[in-house]
Amino acid sequence: MPEHLISNTDAREDLLSCAAFMAESIRSADGHAQAIRAILPFYLERGDVDLAAEFANSIEDPFMRDKLLTEVAEKCAALDDDEYAYQLVEAIEDPGTQSLALERIALQKSAKGDHDKAFEIADSLEHPDNVLAAVAVNASEDGQTDVLEDALDGIDFPYLKVVTLQTIAGRKLEKGDPKVALGFLERALEAADDLDFTEEKIRALTDIASHFTDAKRNDRAIETLDKAKQIAVGLDTVQRDAFLSVIAYGFFRAGTINLADNTLDLVADKTQLASTLVGFAREYWQNDEKDDAVETLEEAYQILKSQHERETRDSRARFALFATIAGQFAGYDRADRAIEIAEEIPDETERLSALAQVAQVLTLRGADEFAGQAIRGIAEDSQRMFALIGVSDALARLDKKDAALATLEEAAELQETVPQLASRSAAMNEIANRFVQFGEIERARAVTHENLETIAKIRDESSLAVCLASLAEIYEANDFELTDAEKTILLTVVKKAEL
Repeated sequence: MPEHLISNTDAREDLLSCAAFMAESIRSADGHAQAIRAILPFYLERGDVDLAAEFANSIEDPFMRDKLLTEVAEKCAALDDDEYAYQLVEAIEDPGTQSLALERIALQKSAKGDHDKAFEIADSLEHPDNVLAAVAVNASEDGQTDVLEDALDGIDFPYLKVVTLQTIAGRKLEKGDPKVALGFLERALEAADDLDFTEEKIRALTDIASHFTDAKRNDRAIETLDKAKQIAVGLDTVQRDAFLSVIAYGFFRAGTINLADNTLDLVADKTQLASTLVGFAREYWQNDEKDDAVETLEEAYQILKSQHERETRDSRARFALFATIAGQFAGYDRADRAIEIAEEIPDETERLSALAQVAQVLTLRGADEFAGQAIRGIAEDSQRMFALIGVSDALARLDKKDAALATLEEAAELQETVPQLASRSAAMNEIANRFVQFGEIERARAVTHENLETIAKIRDESSLAVCLASLAEIYEANDFELTDAEKTILLTVVKKAEL
């Protein structure tokens, strides 16, 4: 076994060091790579790029090694250590990954306002468009019009140019500058006319139309959506329904319900149809047309329920949409309907997820009794634990600290029911973090100590190392110091690694 980068002594005194020591000790090449890949970001977060680079270099798989060196080089650029960043790029073996690393460095430079450096790197790339697009957006934010135009002129990929113009327009809208935003949208629309690929053109037109609606130019949105519709109806692929659904929703947002309904009539897939109606319902509710919202949501549910298995293209999407509908009914103060729909979902995973979501929404709506009913519908203890954490979060948002704490304690009592130790550790991290947020430091420390005991029992070395690193993040963020008892646990882990 090669010499460790982390000493035995350091591993006994620090959680992250112990995690790295364990990762270094893994004899399996795949296991070692998996553990190092998970731990390396924590060292990058600390700014320890030297050690991170050494960890990356220790990996046998050249693809993974190059990937991690790219991440380290990007961090170096963010820290303005450009010289070291370029050294790491030179150490990357694969030419494609090397170009990607240079692109990441250029993106960092542009984000920090050094557009000249970004242009310089872009000139060395075979495919510089992503860098130029980022420069254009960032220069727009900085008010550097000349730089923006130079970057746009250099973009060769037509669709990316359209997306870049849309992105700039969106930023201008966010800043309350619709006049300038509209100028960029018109340019994006003109550029979209030159797109050769049908799917790209439809996608571009629908996105531009959405921005027109945001800019209060429904007339331009409707015109643009009509262009997209004329193209979409001629498709003979499975994407036809998806595009027409998006277009119908766009018409609805733009205020033309007749065009929305007419377009939706062209959609054959019931999941897509129901999904669009869910969007309609959401718009109705936001516009305070609550009866229409509930009626439309019920229509969406009935359409989805009527879909036979032989008609279903994607069962997972269908079940997920049932969960969405249940959650939306909860938000519309239809608690009974929400729970009923959630409990009827055939897929167990989506059913439990839906009940958890419904419980959280009902809590936010003040329907605690119904929220409790939804929680009780989750028979599996470990799933109920995660649902209780969500309800605790909802209570905290309502400033009901005592109730939130009591619910969190109820969740904590169920953590031992999570069968997989790594998953249990992740759950305990969530619980500990929330105790910290409530100012219950002593309770949080009790959970983190128990978590460390749990982690020490994990047999898979990679999982053990990753869980230690995740726990280390909590200790570091809250300035928790290891107790003597916890250091004894680390000693046990170190001895296991040395076997």
